[in-house]
Amino acid sequence: MTKYMDYTADSAQFSFDLNKSPLFKLNSQNLINVLGVQHLNTLENSSLLDIFLSKGFYVEPHYHQNASELVYCISGEARVTLLNPFTRQLINEVITPGMVANVPQGWWHYEEALTDDTHLLAIFDAPTPEVILGSDILALTPAKVMAETYCIDEKMWKDVTAPIHPGTYIGPACKAERPVSPSYYQPAPIRYV
Repeated sequence: MTKYMDYTADSAQFSFDLNKSPLFKLNSQNLINVLGVQHLNTLENSSLLDIFLSKGFYVEPHYHQNASELVYCISGEARVTLLNPFTRQLINEVITPGMVANVPQGWWHYEEALTDDTHLLAIFDAPTPEVILGSDILALTPAKVMAETYCIDEKMWKDVTAPIHPGTYIGPACKAERPVSPSYYQPAPIRYV
């Protein structure tokens, strides 16, 4: 049981409509819904993302600093690619309905839909899934730092990364109209009544 949760309180929540909790929506076929302890206060050390993708769309490269991730395929087919930090090799796991792929905490990874109507459930062993997105790293690291660190032309780096928006979540962003006001998940403080 959660240490500070009063399961007898009227405020104890035992169900939640995940459809009312968008993390990000690129379009009606490519979106992610989120569930964490701030949505369902009786959750303990778990959370999830409900992911819908069309063929050729990706959950962008990222890593979770606070949780491992178990990716379960509900429908369609997806490739889950992980970078093993110990061997420095990419691991490609193709999953179909009923199959899972495990992503250890802190491992760089991404998911690609291999068919239309791919539906994945990403389950985390933390009350809120935290994430560092590749788009954030690329868009927010100063061009001067990248140019000097990797001996590349700073203007060229700026030109190449100009179309990258922080918080991309689902790509390729160029294949769909970018939402005017994308829904980004903002973790709320955990309050137990």
